[in-house]
Amino acid sequence: MADEQEKTEAPSSHKLEKARQEGNVAKSPEVSGVMVMFVGLAVLFVLFPFWLEKLKGIYIYAITFPKEDITKGDVAEIIWTLVGTAGIMLLPIFLVLLVASVIGNVMQFGFLLTLKAIKPKFSKINPISGFKNVFSIKKLVDGGMITLKVLVALVVGGIILALFLHDIAGVAHFELMKQVLWWRDKSLILIGAMLGVFAFMALIDFVLKRRQYLKTLKMSKQEVKDEFIQHEGNPEIKARIRQIMRKNAMNRMMSAVPEAKVVVTNPTHYAVAIAFDPQKDSAPRVVAKGIDHLAIRIKDVARHNDIEIIENPKLARSLYKDVDLDQQIPPVFFTAVIQVLVEVERLRQLKGKKPYAWQ
Repeated sequence: MADEQEKTEAPSSHKLEKARQEGNVAKSPEVSGVMVMFVGLAVLFVLFPFWLEKLKGIYIYAITFPKEDITKGDVAEIIWTLVGTAGIMLLPIFLVLLVASVIGNVMQFGFLLTLKAIKPKFSKINPISGFKNVFSIKKLVDGGMITLKVLVALVVGGIILALFLHDIAGVAHFELMKQVLWWRDKSLILIGAMLGVFAFMALIDFVLKRRQYLKTLKMSKQEVKDEFIQHEGNPEIKARIRQIMRKNAMNRMMSAVPEAKVVVTNPTHYAVAIAFDPQKDSAPRVVAKGIDHLAIRIKDVARHNDIEIIENPKLARSLYKDVDLDQQIPPVFFTAVIQVLVEVERLRQLKGKKPYAWQ
């Protein structure tokens, strides 16, 4: 009993989907962070000339603005000019970074929109649960990841800056624009190197988060059984229903055997009962078929109802395999079936029986 309660089974698709609908998905903030950094770096590179033009415009505006007799209106104009320029410079990158953050999440768990994730839960405000969460393994891992990121950033940054040290003294003699471009290029190299390291760390973090997520959703054997019954039905009841349906289908089939004009056999393993009513059918029909013990039952019913039994192994096997119950004989079998029906009439005449009305 204890084994059935131990959570050792992988979560089912139903449980994963339920958790997803509740907003409980495997995600790593590191992946979204790297996506934001990558897109931010690309946008920075693309918008850099645009920002330089704007900064030059602000510089020219500042040095050409009349300094004498500045009024409150002038101050307001300066403020609005600076705020407007800053907004024009920063708004595009804010929007792009917002989209990048969304894409970073979609990459991990697909598009998901649910309000259940923000629904208040008592466990989140329960001081005891909160105290446990503070000292949980997950929090320790997250804290360790942050510490590791800081250390890696310091080490990588220190190494790259050390490579640039011998050039820094000469940069001071460059004109202003060249200094800005030099610092831009070196900053891109520094950020790109750290971004590569952070991307690798984000991948590791996502794998760990995914494993932890699946571990928290593990199920006991009893939960697997209960869920299967809930969604698929009790297997014993379903098996019983299938058994009853098979029995009813077989009874219906056996009750149709007396309608047959002939039963074609293998002779022992296959039996196919063929009926033909010219008033209703455009071609003969298979009304019953079976193998082994069912074939024996079909032949017994045929004898009881004085129906002719003809041995034709090839035709019996073909009709059993290729023709469904209550389906008309396909044209490919017409010749063979007609020959069987002719043989039936011959046997009935020999026995002094009334011939069938075929027309």
